[in-house]
Amino acid sequence: MYGESKKTWKLVLGIIIILPFLGLGGARFIKTVQFDRACGGHIKRAGDANTVEMATEEMKVVIKYLEENKMTEGYTSVLYNTPDEDIGFWHKNLKSSLEELEKVQPETTQLERSNILLKLRQTLLDHTQSGEKVTAPDGISVYPNNPVYFFGLALFILLAGFGVILIWMYSLPSW
Repeated sequence: MYGESKKTWKLVLGIIIILPFLGLGGARFIKTVQFDRACGGHIKRAGDANTVEMATEEMKVVIKYLEENKMTEGYTSVLYNTPDEDIGFWHKNLKSSLEELEKVQPETTQLERSNILLKLRQTLLDHTQSGEKVTAPDGISVYPNNPVYFFGLALFILLAGFGVILIWMYSLPSW
């Protein structure tokens, strides 16, 4: 009887050790959804817009969000910086796209408007094998807390591995 109780507690401990990993993963997922709803989706809509006016409205939402959330400079990387994770360049590029849209006058020809929208689309969207993806630095949804998520994930992966081993060891039948 004592052995079964000890076995049960080790199983419970294994599960408890895994929970922080799941919690951090869930928090990261929620932050990604929140960013997509507040900003990323508007970038996609601006890239898909059929009129300069629609694209301008969407880009204003994007720039306002980035500036209110202080996503105007820095890097999303933790260990070393790479150009694709430069928030300052990304922000400046988006802001200059909005400025180009705002320069459009009523007398601008349809061809010029189409060219502006095509250029905007190329700036905002990347074409991947799985379809179109919004151009944004990796990890932007959790910025400026990228180091917390990175090191927390590393720690919790180790702990979760230990928890899985505990569960596996003590769920084997006794022979």
